[in-house]
Amino acid sequence: MTSDRTLLIVTGPTAVGKTAYTIELAERLGTPILSADSRQMFREMRIGTAAPTAEELARVKHYFVGNLSIHDYYNVSMFEQQVLELLETLFLKHPVVIMTGGSPQYIDAVCNGIDELPDPDPDIRQYVNQLYQTNGLEALCAQLATLDPDYYAQVNHHDHKRMIRAVEVSLQMKKPYSQCLHQPKKQRNFKIEKYYLNRPREVLFDRIGKRVDQMMEQGLLDEVRGLLPYRHLNALNTVGYKELFDYLDGKCSLEQAVTDIKTHTRRYAKRQLTWFKRDYTEKLL
Repeated sequence: MTSDRTLLIVTGPTAVGKTAYTIELAERLGTPILSADSRQMFREMRIGTAAPTAEELARVKHYFVGNLSIHDYYNVSMFEQQVLELLETLFLKHPVVIMTGGSPQYIDAVCNGIDELPDPDPDIRQYVNQLYQTNGLEALCAQLATLDPDYYAQVNHHDHKRMIRAVEVSLQMKKPYSQCLHQPKKQRNFKIEKYYLNRPREVLFDRIGKRVDQMMEQGLLDEVRGLLPYRHLNALNTVGYKELFDYLDGKCSLEQAVTDIKTHTRRYAKRQLTWFKRDYTEKLL
């Protein structure tokens, strides 16, 4: 690893152990951590996002953890701009800064910039929104899988807004959305080294199950119950919250909701790994 203005990215699938690993690494390097987790930014969602604890935050300075409310407007472009501005200050004191988190789009924005996509065609937008409203998430997934199987394999299948946008662009541009994302990378004035942590599949899945159980013991259900009035917000369209909303709606038992959280989290971890394997160096734990 170089020591000349380097952004060291340590990512990996959910529950792999990123928090503990990067805190120990940051302590050895004497450097802060930038979080690239699109949900740990929301202070009302600490348990369900496995945000660093108060004790962990006290060990190493973290940025972009608990800095927003679920009611705040935020997007990946704002994240890119804020990180780049912050790095200019941090690099004055720290030759190496660590970024960690499991949100590929946020990490990619910092490394390569945001792709400039066309404004949506009103007729296409109306068609796609009508498809979703009339036939639900399953129909939207099927449409995206047909138009762009590569992006379908990566995207969170519960994030209907991102899938709607992908379908819109695919139809409008008459080519897969993922191909529209391959625009020239923006040049950065610092070096970037990218690694993803991994574990044997059975170990990772076991850790996912145990972490979900731990979240429930820590009070995840109460956290979700307190957020029930705001379930329409995009921040809460997230694994761990959606399933417990279903339980609170009486659609399933609590046992089934917890089982669904584990299942959906494993699927999300698989999609994360698909993304990371393309452009990161693997480090087995």
